[in-house]
Amino acid sequence: MIVKRAELSFFERLYLPTLLGGLKVTARHFFRKKVTMQYPEQKWTVPPNYRGAPYLVKDQVGRTKCVSCQLCEFVCPPKAIRITPPGPAGGSDSGNVEKGPLEFDINMLRCIFCGFCQEVCPEEAIFLMNDYSLTGTSRQEMIYDKDKLLALGGVHQDRIQKWKRKAQEALHQGVAP
Repeated sequence: MIVKRAELSFFERLYLPTLLGGLKVTARHFFRKKVTMQYPEQKWTVPPNYRGAPYLVKDQVGRTKCVSCQLCEFVCPPKAIRITPPGPAGGSDSGNVEKGPLEFDINMLRCIFCGFCQEVCPEEAIFLMNDYSLTGTSRQEMIYDKDKLLALGGVHQDRIQKWKRKAQEALHQGVAP
């Protein structure tokens, strides 16, 4: 089967319209304002709903707010969070023992910054930061341990402690806490 193509006209064979169209696009972009930022000196402002890397926070007393319930570890899609909870406490007064994690590691190379860990945390101990420049020279540097995550987060200034706030909400709704 032979396909017959139409002959190009003289003007089409000159490629002049195509050339002028390309020059027009170039000229239009040549006089526009540039959007390139000089990164270390200038930084983009992130929107308020930006989800960056997760970090841990402490309460006003200086204790780690995480109680190692491991919900964030279970809900993490890429399994980037690893928590080692404390062993069972012995004795009759074990009900008043604080349960902080022995180890809390987040592999930032695996983390997809989805925010599920923040949503599921019942103690409001994990938040997402607005920083987008996570760098490291080795894989081991990108595994953040509990101390590094707490240093990133610092103390979370909550005016009212969470359980007091929950009790007040329950009283307001007419439900016993």
